[in-house]
Amino acid sequence: MRIGLVSQWYPPEGVFIPGNLAQGLAERGHDVRVLTAFPSYPHGRTYPGWRQRWRHREAQGAVRVRRVPSYPSHDTSAARRVLSFASFAATSTLAGVSALRDVDVTYVYHPPPTTVAAAALHRLARRTPVVLHVQDLWPESVLHSGMAPTGWASRAFAGGLTRLMRAAYRVAGAVVVISPTMADLVVRQGADPDRVRVVWNWTDDVLFRPVPASAQARAAIGHRGRCTVMFAGNLGLLQGIDTAIRAAALVRDRMDLVLVGSGADEDAARRLAAGLGADNVRFVGRQPADRMADLYAAADWQLVCLRDLPALAGTIPSKLQAALACGVPVIGSVGGDAAALIGSARVGLVAAPEDPRALAERFAEAAALAPAARAELGVRARQVYLDRMSLSVGVDQFEDILTKAAAGARR
Repeated sequence: MRIGLVSQWYPPEGVFIPGNLAQGLAERGHDVRVLTAFPSYPHGRTYPGWRQRWRHREAQGAVRVRRVPSYPSHDTSAARRVLSFASFAATSTLAGVSALRDVDVTYVYHPPPTTVAAAALHRLARRTPVVLHVQDLWPESVLHSGMAPTGWASRAFAGGLTRLMRAAYRVAGAVVVISPTMADLVVRQGADPDRVRVVWNWTDDVLFRPVPASAQARAAIGHRGRCTVMFAGNLGLLQGIDTAIRAAALVRDRMDLVLVGSGADEDAARRLAAGLGADNVRFVGRQPADRMADLYAAADWQLVCLRDLPALAGTIPSKLQAALACGVPVIGSVGGDAAALIGSARVGLVAAPEDPRALAERFAEAAALAPAARAELGVRARQVYLDRMSLSVGVDQFEDILTKAAAGARR
């Protein structure tokens, strides 16, 4: 099967889902052709050693990659982000005339929704089926991210994105989402329920895996011999880091909270910790990806937290899969499908989102749990990941979805 894969983000960027899928499908004998931009995520600058140009082609094993120029931006400016998304839509559509010319099916990674433009053209001109992989609900997640304008401009912005998403759902022969609640939400937004499939995201199985805890990694996160909970990822406006800091301050005599990463809310988080006198909260900063498994092993628990927003009910933060893959138990300050998964799979503890006192109770419970019981949670976490969320499971499901989409188009 000839498969086109369109994504604005692609390795060597840290957005690994499209790259993993391309390689996994190619290893199964499929002809995979990728259409993407030059790497710039997450800093909004083209990576050193790369130069944007039109006729760039490369091979990553059996996968052929065509990169097109775009305006790189990953800050909170709505105008610059729109320019980034629109520029890739334009250049990928032009390049896609030849790059996607004879594919049997096109996979599109969302966000942003403008990525669907190249595939939509081929759907219109050649009836090539489209499989849309939705990671975030737009416009809801954008409106709460700090990137959207305010006032009347916000309403116009939301209206435009809503129409764009409805058009993307109509174009797609299959809409793949990352959780059951997200499936319900995209149907409400106009997707055909018969075309919606749920595939849990996987993590980077090479980077995130069980490893022994080392003295060096424990020193790196400042482990001082008592319960240590680690949050690893984006310190952004949707994560609700303030809830975690307030909770940690309430039980500062029993546990430590380590924040690994950076983001738009980092400065506010540092000020809050200082203002509360939360000397059990430590900021480690962004760490290299190949070091994360060691840091996960050095902590006793991983924290997953999100704000209490309806649009986030179907969100499964990628750090949850990473923790499960590493065999580390989880504390969730979340609602929706993430809370349901942690609870039903029995891989950790759950508190209601944006409730510092409830989360403080979970922190205290985690600190009191016997090491053997915590280790049992970790073993179960690893098995849940292998059974439900691993790369091989995901490639199996996508191969089935893409094959059926292509066969349906031929009929």
